[in-house]
Amino acid sequence: MRLCRFSLDDIVLAGIYRDDSVVPIDQACDACCDAIGVDLLLPSTDNLLDLLPPDGESFHACCELARWIDGLEDDSALAEISIPIGDVQLLTPIAQPNKILLLAGNYAAHVVERGGVAAEREETFPYVFLKPPSTTLTNPFDPVVIPRTSPDHVDWECELGVVIGRTCRDVEESEALDYVAGYTIVNDVTDRKFTPNPDRKPRERDKFFDWLHGKWHDTFCPMGPCILSADEAGDPQGFRLTLTVNDEVKQDGSTSQMVFPVAAVISFLSKFVTLEVGDVISTGTPSGVGSAKGTYLKPGDVVVASIDRIGSLENPFVAQDD
Repeated sequence: MRLCRFSLDDIVLAGIYRDDSVVPIDQACDACCDAIGVDLLLPSTDNLLDLLPPDGESFHACCELARWIDGLEDDSALAEISIPIGDVQLLTPIAQPNKILLLAGNYAAHVVERGGVAAEREETFPYVFLKPPSTTLTNPFDPVVIPRTSPDHVDWECELGVVIGRTCRDVEESEALDYVAGYTIVNDVTDRKFTPNPDRKPRERDKFFDWLHGKWHDTFCPMGPCILSADEAGDPQGFRLTLTVNDEVKQDGSTSQMVFPVAAVISFLSKFVTLEVGDVISTGTPSGVGSAKGTYLKPGDVVVASIDRIGSLENPFVAQDD
């Protein structure tokens, strides 16, 4: 089951995502009840967490609705309750996460291509940083703004996003996936060479903070187009990730290549941070980033980050207005 949020005529709705169309939950529920003669109790909500495992109060009813839609054999019946993607505005699947936590260097090949040395899992720990949700989150198809202050080294990173569905504190790795609502796509857009005040006096921590601040520019966290429910996703270490720039493949990897798998990341974070319902963890990127070859994004580029069974997250890149 893939769920999305979208806007239609300035009304925000929840829908079942079908790559080229969305099926509004409200409209589909009415049609389903008429067809099978059973009342499905589904709320009128755009909060997808109400419809997802492990604790969504309407999860089971939404699953039943999704099965009914998948079982429709009459294309015309499905068309009556579907809206083409081009007729709606897709929105980030979580409107305002309390936290967006992202991993750095969680794929060994990415560490090596950036000139580092990949450590074994037993020898290190996950490197985690934050992005501010209110200013970095960007909807599918909305533009990512290349900042005027530092326009020449903006890079892409296709990542698996993990959406927390149950408050999580101090959990073991063996139980960690029980706290997941589902999975989405994140493009961890990064300014690789952000250098505030280039005439400054160098300090010991400049390199670290230049790297960190390069993650925080406005619009630098596209997310979507939907959430694949955890019950249907199964093992999160089996996803293929690809990313194209202007239709040219730049990244092609698998979540099986993570140094720290999803369950280990959740367990690690929960030892010292309470993970709240709706928090998003972006789990790092495979090799193929632009900086490895000295290639960066420019205005007019279109980036499509895709994960098998979830979908594709497309965004154009534009220059910051004067």
